Amino acid sequence: MGKMDKFSPLRTGILQNTPLGHLWVAFSDRGLAAIEWSQDEADFSTYLTKRFKRTVQPGPEAVASALRQLDEYLQGTRRAFDLPIDWSLLWPFQRQVLELVLAIPYGQTRTYGDIAYEIGNPHAARAVGRANATNPMPLVIPCHRVIGSDGKLHGYGGGRGLPTKEWLLQMEGAVLT
Repeated sequence: MGKMDKFSPLRTGILQNTPLGHLWVAFSDRGLAAIEWSQDEADFSTYLTKRFKRTVQPGPEAVASALRQLDEYLQGTRRAFDLPIDWSLLWPFQRQVLELVLAIPYGQTRTYGDIAYEIGNPHAARAVGRANATNPMPLVIPCHRVIGSDGKLHGYGGGRGLPTKEWLLQMEGAVLT
């Protein structure tokens, strides 16, 4: 992260009344930084300040494209996002994992073990799970598409947890066992 980036504020906006509730979005100067299901602006600002050590300010114009694309996705009219992502905000291992998760096509799934194998460490399925659990950009980086080796849903921190993960996969037409 560059010296100037460290001091630039995160700009935020909200997408209200989606099928999953309200979604807050934050952008840095480099791109998407976070998507969260939060009850209010204060909670989201506190989360961002704590996680990224940056100031936060409303900036609806800066996040307008992300809000539009998220709305289209949740309405079933968008299958892929065209947003810059600020990868500098992630730890190297998390970035490695989430770049592979980002590549999972709409309506398809991979297991935590598949991702571990792809990064060259087939015994790192739990670490892959942790990297997904701390994904600050769910939906755009589709961690909901990562499932257990038994074909079942295991963990999801967004929205209402596993029911949200299941809803997203059903919306995308993913086949679950």
